[in-house]
Amino acid sequence: MYNDFMLNYHTASLIGKIKEQVHLRIVSELAKRNIEGIVPSHGDILVKLYENNGLSIKELAENIRRTQPTVTVLVNKLEQLGYVERVKQEEDARITSIMLTKKGRELEPVFREVSAILNDTLYGGLTQSESLQLEALLEKVLNRF
Repeated sequence: MYNDFMLNYHTASLIGKIKEQVHLRIVSELAKRNIEGIVPSHGDILVKLYENNGLSIKELAENIRRTQPTVTVLVNKLEQLGYVERVKQEEDARITSIMLTKKGRELEPVFREVSAILNDTLYGGLTQSESLQLEALLEKVLNRF
């Protein structure tokens, strides 16, 4: 039987291994679709913009639980790749919104397809109740940080 140390280590190790496997699967699925330059950390930003196009760096950072400097680096890369652009607000030029470009919007069906594949892998074999419980428990753990 595990002692507390081993249980905690094992849980953290499993979470890390799952994260690594998810990362590899996303990169692999994007490569199969000839999508280059996008990494999993870009996914959170793109998904938020698909839900609500035109968020500020600050809003994106709050929504995806990352620091503003980290989000700025990620947005810079997405901008270089042509998926997003910065647009000054007409009402207040001090505010810059991150907007999807046509190329960024065209990527949405690919993200949905890759997400479906990931969900199949993550939740396959689990009941709906187990899936909801897993998500609730992971959210509870995340919220402790």
